[in-house]
Order: sequence, then C-alpha cells, then structure tokens
Amino acid sequence: MLNKVLVVDDEQLLAENLQGYLQAQALEVRIAHDGAKGIAEADDFAPDVMVFDYRLPDMEGFQVLDAVRQNRKCHFVLITGHPTAEVCERARQLGVSHILFKPFPLAELARAVLDLLGRQREPKVGVSTSEGFVERRQSRTESFPLQLYDGSWVLADRRKNTSASKAPDDEQLLTGE
Repeated sequence: MLNKVLVVDDEQLLAENLQGYLQAQALEVRIAHDGAKGIAEADDFAPDVMVFDYRLPDMEGFQVLDAVRQNRKCHFVLITGHPTAEVCERARQLGVSHILFKPFPLAELARAVLDLLGRQREPKVGVSTSEGFVERRQSRTESFPLQLYDGSWVLADRRKNTSASKAPDDEQLLTGE
C-alpha cells in the first residue's frame, strides 16, 4: 500500500509538478487548489502527509491545517513564498514538521515527506553532478518531465519539444555553446 500525500497549493503548475515528483517517489498523491477543496480531499483521501501553501485563495493554509487536524492524524509540511518570522513561529506552534521556502529544490520536499513517513532513503531523480546530468538525460527511462515554473527549468525534459525549433542537446547544455 502506497503512502498518501495531499498537496494543497493554488498554483496549478507547481502543484502538478510536486504531484509528479512525489509520485516518482512511489507515493500516492492528490492535489487541491484551494483550502475548501483541500479539507474535503483530506476527508476523502486520508493522507499520511499534507503539503500545504500558506496563502490560498479562500483561506490561510493554517485554517486548512486546523480543519484537517480535527478529523485526521497526519504530518504537515508548509511551503511558502512568504518566509516571515511570524509565519514560521506560528507553523512551529501548530506542529508543522517542515517549512520549505519557495522556490525550493524538489529533492528537499521529497526528503521531508519521506522522513515523515519513516522511509530513510534518498529521493529518486535529481543528480547534482554534470556527469549525472548527462547520464540521466541520456537514459529515456529515468527522464522526469516537469513544466516550466517561475521562469526557470526544473529538471525539464526538452526532448518533448513540440515546436519546429531544435532543442539543445546535452553537450550544448553543459558547455553553453
């Protein structure tokens, strides 16, 4: 049985990327794009870990945490683009296990979630060396496509380029030519 993770974030592209990355870690993942849907999804899905954004369109992320905590026992990971001392202190008071500031490496989220689930292993995908990058890019089975987010490529698979222009090959990416 797979561990369950619920991602509650109003940025659809980010939420889908987090879902895809966490699914690559052998986790069952669902997403919700606002607080009310997050609460309803938590009741239906019964997640082991909930990853939630601080600012949601309909309510504050901590309100979602409070509502979910009343009916479910799970771990919480806060992701936020607003790393104020007040938000961090409130998260600690509410028992949030991990706080990640946007933008964050996907491997850090995977480590936090796997740690909370008691699964001590390194996250799959995300080699930091240039040799590992070339090796991963050449291996079709280990490619992990993520969409463009916030103006930068995040482990994006450019081989699926649908435009008429040719995408740069691995050597061009590494040498900058």
